[in-house]
Amino acid sequence: MTLVAGVDSSTQNCKVVIREVATGKLVRSGRAGHPQGTEVDPALWWEAMRAAIADAGGIGDVAALAVAGQQHGLIALDRDGHVIRPALLWNDTRSAAAARDLAAEVGAGAYARRTGTVPVASFTAGKLRWLRDHEPGNAARVAAVALPHDWLTWRLRGYGPAGSAPLGPDLDALVTDRSEASGTAYWNPFTGDYDLELLELALGHLAIVPRVLGPAERAGAVAGASTVLGPGAGDNAAGALGLGASGGDVVVSIGTSGTVFAVADRPTCDESGTVAGFADASGSFLPLIATLNAARVLDAVAGLLDVDHDGLGGLALEAPPGAHGLVLQPYFEGERTPNLPDATATLFGMTLAATTRPALARAAIEGMLCGLADGLEAVRGQGVASERVLLIGGAAQNTAVQRIAAQTFEPPVVVPEPGEYVADGAAVQAAWALTGDRPLWPVSIAAEPAPDHQPVIRRQYARYATADRLSPPATAP
Repeated sequence: MTLVAGVDSSTQNCKVVIREVATGKLVRSGRAGHPQGTEVDPALWWEAMRAAIADAGGIGDVAALAVAGQQHGLIALDRDGHVIRPALLWNDTRSAAAARDLAAEVGAGAYARRTGTVPVASFTAGKLRWLRDHEPGNAARVAAVALPHDWLTWRLRGYGPAGSAPLGPDLDALVTDRSEASGTAYWNPFTGDYDLELLELALGHLAIVPRVLGPAERAGAVAGASTVLGPGAGDNAAGALGLGASGGDVVVSIGTSGTVFAVADRPTCDESGTVAGFADASGSFLPLIATLNAARVLDAVAGLLDVDHDGLGGLALEAPPGAHGLVLQPYFEGERTPNLPDATATLFGMTLAATTRPALARAAIEGMLCGLADGLEAVRGQGVASERVLLIGGAAQNTAVQRIAAQTFEPPVVVPEPGEYVADGAAVQAAWALTGDRPLWPVSIAAEPAPDHQPVIRRQYARYATADRLSPPATAP
């Protein structure tokens, strides 16, 4: 029995799955927690990954491994391989103004044509510009730029800070994949090359960037072992691999954040910046939108109503579609799509009839899903097919969320069984790098809610989606 391992180093924790190559059967798994916050010492991710691998029984019998990780996070390395400052995570919005500056200097349309994206706070380029502007001493020390999965793969191969890694700080040994490179905003998915002019514009000087490997290209081996390392991937691209998503599938993931992405056979270029034209981990493309406010919207309103998620769902189903006109615009933590990092949440349409516990519960679920449905429309606007919606993430297992999703989205909704699809995708990639063939492991379906499209939900949500209602009022000096 040949085994492979997949790692998901996410915002909140590190998960490891070990699967059998021929069937995809889960043999064992492990996990470890990550610290909270939007900046983290990467050494804590390294410790968590090693703890999660140990929790999974180790990898002594594993033939191949690949690491998937949260996208965009900035790991700045000096010439001796030391991390210069805590890594800035994708959800750190301090670089919003820096990203706007980059887009203005290049022109949003030109930037999209060069990278498939327009910079926002999440992307690495904006974080580099923030570093240049706010910590110039640290910026001047940057000799190489890596993202979380790049750095973890590098460490697994035996590289690292001078004096603390067997192979030392060989920065030229850094590798990545297409999906992760495309999240930097200085890599061109149309040509497959880095746009070093944009890198220099962001950081102020050139630096080493990881070599981009093909979907099944080997990154090397685990230090001191024969375990093959795959190139790794960004979390959403790995999730698509784990789900076996193909043309016509749109994945809607409801976790801490929300994402909508689809596998496409050609790159996209949205000059508005709404849709990020990423590459995927299979050799195709992954147009994507992300929202900062997803399951946390349900957390907030469930807490307000003093119920758990099941209780929230039960209340929501007592109210009709449209929640008697009550609309929650759920920008509790600012928002990435639309790009409103300073926005706040707003409740509209309050009447005596609408101000009830069931209506508020339903407005919370509808508001969260409408933000994602707007993202689906933006992806479809790039010419991407959408034959079905694969609804995943912790909140997707809530019966009310499933039923209301079937009322909010036009395509049929399918809910796969709960799983660690990012880690599974990394395991798929590991098997692919090991054997040369991409495995197609089965994915079980948990629910297929009956199609019940209710246009009123999105129609009334759209009524309040105007720019002058989204930004918070100016404060007095």
